[in-house]
Amino acid sequence: MQRIAQGLAVLCVTVWAGALWTVGFMVAPTLFAHLSDRTLAGELAGRLFSLTAWLGMGCAAYLLVFNAVWEGWRSWRSVVFWLVLGMLLCALASQFGIQPLLASLKAQAWPREVMQSAVRDRFATWHGVSSVVFVIQSILAMLLVLRSRTAFR
Repeated sequence: MQRIAQGLAVLCVTVWAGALWTVGFMVAPTLFAHLSDRTLAGELAGRLFSLTAWLGMGCAAYLLVFNAVWEGWRSWRSVVFWLVLGMLLCALASQFGIQPLLASLKAQAWPREVMQSAVRDRFATWHGVSSVVFVIQSILAMLLVLRSRTAFR
């Protein structure tokens, strides 16, 4: 049973980091490069980022429980714990803070595209914040992948 739990932990790290990197660094840029409708590209990318956030929340829940069982009371001192918690906080901030704000700004801009509206500057600022949060989460994911090579043995 312990090997299954360890295997699931490794799988969670792999799937979460892989989804983040694939959507953020491959799929989203490809959508914007190849779709002539930037609004559609943004909608599709937003949905994929949302799915990635939900996947991350599920993986984080498992990893935090696994780490608590594996490390016991020492789990809060574990580097893995803090990396997972940091990634989870990034996902939560994006999904429940930044993305709803961006959706609200898009709704305020309607029927115009948001970048041709009066809320353009606010949208660009919050989109930049979202990008910074994503990069931080991606770096934490890289560190988690590297750390998990030895942490889950």
